[in-house]
Amino acid sequence: MAAAPSKLWRSGSVWLLYAVGFVPAVWYFYLGATGQIPGNSVKEFEHILGIWALRFLIATLAVTPLRDLAGVNLIRFRRALGLLAFWYVVMHFLTYMILDQSLNMSAIVQDIAKRPFITIGMACLVMLIPLAATSNSFSIRRLGPRWSKLHKLVYVIVLGGALHFAMSVKVITAEPFIYMTLAVLLVLYRPLRPRVMRWRKQRKLAPAR
Repeated sequence: MAAAPSKLWRSGSVWLLYAVGFVPAVWYFYLGATGQIPGNSVKEFEHILGIWALRFLIATLAVTPLRDLAGVNLIRFRRALGLLAFWYVVMHFLTYMILDQSLNMSAIVQDIAKRPFITIGMACLVMLIPLAATSNSFSIRRLGPRWSKLHKLVYVIVLGGALHFAMSVKVITAEPFIYMTLAVLLVLYRPLRPRVMRWRKQRKLAPAR
């Protein structure tokens, strides 16, 4: 009997994360629609969506190191965090296309071709699409080992996203540096993880003095 409430709680907590995760988008859309975002509200809204996309990407990759190094198990939230990142990237791009460029496809194509940070951002969106489309149990079973290989693209995407952000800001602040540092550290952790896990295992097996 205890298993059912536990499963229900896990499922409910994931859906709660989705609900909370979209709050920033809804809130800043409201602020922009009511004229409460200073300056160029469209650009600011577009920028905020991009930052939240990057935050969710970093949070997705942080799940494994947190479990390995700190014993904090958030694995059940990893898929939701990844999908939130995807939807924020989509909203970021749609804001750019519709509100910023007014669906001027000629200007959009020129921007993608001529402005490197937009080229990188578009490439990250394209790479995220197959990851989002296969973020389900059916795809994991169907693709088998190929699923893990495909989802390694997330490491390229998080670096690209951090670089896209750093190149897009016109005023140098610590924020782009922080995101880039976190992205690089999380990517570097992957090849180091087997050594870290062996070290932790040896520590557990070592006799207490």
